[in-house]
Amino acid sequence: MPKATQIKTSPNDHRLYRHITLENGLSVLLVEDREASQAAASMAVAVGHFDDPVSRPGMAHFLEHMLFLGTAKYPDAGEYSAFINQHGGTNNAWTGTEHTNFFYSINAEQFEASLDRFSQFFIAPLFNIDLVDRERQAIESEFSMKLKDDIRRVYQVQKETVNPEHPFSKFSVGNLKTLAGDESELRAELLSFYRNKYSANVMTLSLVAPQSLDELEQLAKQFFNEIDGKTLSRSYPDVPLYPPELLQTQINIVPLKEQKRVAITFALPALESYYAHKPLTFISHLLGYEGKGSLLSYLKELGLANNLSAGGGVNGYNFKDYNISIQLTDRGLSELDTVIAATFEYIELIRLQGLESWRYNERAALLKVAFQYQEQVNSLDLASHLSINMHHYQIEDVIYGDYRMDGLRVDETKQLLALMTPQNMRVQLVACELDTNKQAAWYHSPYQIKTIDPDSIALWSKPSIRKELSLPKKNPFINDECVARPEKSTAKVPVVVAQKPGYRIWHRKDDEFNVPKGHLYLSLDSAQAAASPRHAALTRLYVEMLLDYLTEHTYQAEVAGLSYNIYPHQGGITLHLTGFTGKQEALLELVIAKARERNFTQARFDLIKRQILRAWYNQSQAKPISQLFTSLTVTLQKRSFEPSRMAELLEEITLDDLHAHVKSFYEKIHLEGLVYGDWLEGEAKALGRRLEGILSLVTKPSQESSRELIDLSGKGTLLRELSVSHPDSSIIVYYQSDVTSPETMALLSLLNHTMSSTFFHELRTQRQLGYMVGTGYLPLNRYPGIIFYIQSPTSGPQLLLEAIDEFIADFAYAILQLTNQQWESTKHGLINQIMVKDSSLKTRGQRYWSSIGNKDYQFNQKELVAEQIKLLTRADLIKFIMQKMRTKHCDRLVLFSTGESHQDQVPLESDKMITDLRAFKQDAEQFDY
Repeated sequence: MPKATQIKTSPNDHRLYRHITLENGLSVLLVEDREASQAAASMAVAVGHFDDPVSRPGMAHFLEHMLFLGTAKYPDAGEYSAFINQHGGTNNAWTGTEHTNFFYSINAEQFEASLDRFSQFFIAPLFNIDLVDRERQAIESEFSMKLKDDIRRVYQVQKETVNPEHPFSKFSVGNLKTLAGDESELRAELLSFYRNKYSANVMTLSLVAPQSLDELEQLAKQFFNEIDGKTLSRSYPDVPLYPPELLQTQINIVPLKEQKRVAITFALPALESYYAHKPLTFISHLLGYEGKGSLLSYLKELGLANNLSAGGGVNGYNFKDYNISIQLTDRGLSELDTVIAATFEYIELIRLQGLESWRYNERAALLKVAFQYQEQVNSLDLASHLSINMHHYQIEDVIYGDYRMDGLRVDETKQLLALMTPQNMRVQLVACELDTNKQAAWYHSPYQIKTIDPDSIALWSKPSIRKELSLPKKNPFINDECVARPEKSTAKVPVVVAQKPGYRIWHRKDDEFNVPKGHLYLSLDSAQAAASPRHAALTRLYVEMLLDYLTEHTYQAEVAGLSYNIYPHQGGITLHLTGFTGKQEALLELVIAKARERNFTQARFDLIKRQILRAWYNQSQAKPISQLFTSLTVTLQKRSFEPSRMAELLEEITLDDLHAHVKSFYEKIHLEGLVYGDWLEGEAKALGRRLEGILSLVTKPSQESSRELIDLSGKGTLLRELSVSHPDSSIIVYYQSDVTSPETMALLSLLNHTMSSTFFHELRTQRQLGYMVGTGYLPLNRYPGIIFYIQSPTSGPQLLLEAIDEFIADFAYAILQLTNQQWESTKHGLINQIMVKDSSLKTRGQRYWSSIGNKDYQFNQKELVAEQIKLLTRADLIKFIMQKMRTKHCDRLVLFSTGESHQDQVPLESDKMITDLRAFKQDAEQFDY
């Protein structure tokens, strides 16, 4: 018997791993996780849109959809998804360039039954001819939904401007045109594609569950041995992504959203074989540096750029399209040559001075510590990630491969730097004001290809490094001695360790995840934060100015695994610090000191203001359903405002206005904080005293800011129409509870859980109303609610509302049809979902912080809700539907937009339309929070 491969795991990983290969050639990774309450499976197939027949773009994607819709053993098209959902799980799939991934999670006791269903996708799918047309309509909906998505529109231009012989040039999504024709012929082609491309030897399976490795091995053999084990190999053409004539070119692309960015792209070979030393990761580490002397810092000082990232770009079997992506200012766009020249100078600086072992070892040390204290992820994410990694790494490195940096190979790194030249470059420029002379297929994006001036190429080829550019110095934040402290927690949940008028600090020492990390949340509430749209706009501007100002000072800390975020909310702003505790306090002191300086310059003010305005104006180009979701909170929360309204007010705001706002913001503050992780109680108390001292210098104590929510009781069906420029229509129907008790949370959670898969199956799969179709449990400011949403290329809002109302009206009957066993199983599935164990320090920290925000000071809301779910009967749900959701005059809010292609349909009208949002919010009754 061959010796089992030893998989390298983190010392912090409690799971057990085993790799086996089944008789049919299927590579399987088994993961025993005794602490998991949910099991998961993921199948990654080495087939993607690169494999599409030339005559059938989108075939791999179409096949991914069809595999969900019935198998010989389980012929009902909705059975798989309903089974997963009923038992507390979730499922999905995606199709990429060279891989397709199918994955799901489920309550652990149902794992065996779920594997029986899942494995049949790859053994005996039906490809029911009755569903062929329906599912290509779903593909069309998915395609239609992204017609105005700039990422997709730019991606399509990239596809059209590469080598047409390369499979990357293929249209990947598919639509009714590419999947047109006789249904029986299309089914025959689908079957042929499946038989010729899907085989056990090009698949990798990952199973994660609380069962033993021996039991999991038995399950893998029992359910997956029957997959056809043909010996298939991939045969993509050995042609370059960019032939010489497509290099040294500039591609201008005009987006729909206001933006200005350039991607300086280099054609590199496939890099999978380099993974043990990661030379490109090292190069990106230096290029992406943002501290003093960096490329970004220099471009910011000149007012040419706002942001830079190095290392992105598509990659595949014979190529890596390496991007240095820079967000430009207006001036940066007009002085693009300077931006590109400086980039080549920084690359030259790396080539001449950067290839030093200590620099490489800094990056390697960070990955080593990250691996040593690897935080656990949930079963679903782990299974999906591992099944994909099995295609890219040796089995022993399936976990470690992402972290492995075995030492600087100067020759290897120089070879890659030698390809980062003007001769091997393409420039992709995205901005609204560019000249174009072509339109991309499918997404109609305007673009133009130009040859770059040979004089520019010659100039950039002889870089003379300007004195302002320098490489990073040694990083003072890197902490070699990271050890989690053994002290146990003295409390099961966070407790208040420091409290006086105007502030309160919660703390809990972690003793479970064994990582020397902490999560520090500080929320500063101010009555001035969002008292009006103008105040809210100023607070957002302050946050963005602060983040911009801090970047240079804190970048080394970020690199060393100490990260932070500052974000505005209804009551004020929150600072969240995370990372290794040894240096966390130093970062906090730095952030607070810099925040109090407030040295905002007019030049950065103008740029950041323009950036925010651009983001707010661009909201009008978002997907219709995304715009409705934004408007839902804006309509119902007193202190949330329309981006377009805030943008109007921001246009007039000056730097003096900002300074005045910051002064008034800090006049009265209420601080709420959480210190969780590898912090001792004494340290948290000392931190509380320091924060109290800092606050006393700048502010007077205050109460928490109120967060009012509109009360819909007694209002009947309110309608609000949004004007959205898009072919699709969209709708959200929201029902609100007027009580915040565990009982109502349980009732609405269970109602959503019971409805969700049926709603999706009936309105998306059967009636083909759209691709974005679903329900959701949605608490707002602690008040539970339930929503139904659809974005539709086929039907206007009147028809969509009728379809939702019809579904709700019939659902009471559907509940009556459930057997006792199905009902108990549904409840059990939801309880398991609610009670799922926190998988990491991060997820537990988030849960604690949201509990504090929800005033769940016993940190037991989920337990109380789970107890209530156990008590609920079918009659309780039916009664709620009949009383609160089925009456003609039920209280609810309907948000909708009418698509350009549905102007001729019967409009959705009512005498209860919200036409003046400001007046509505001013006059409406409110819940206080």
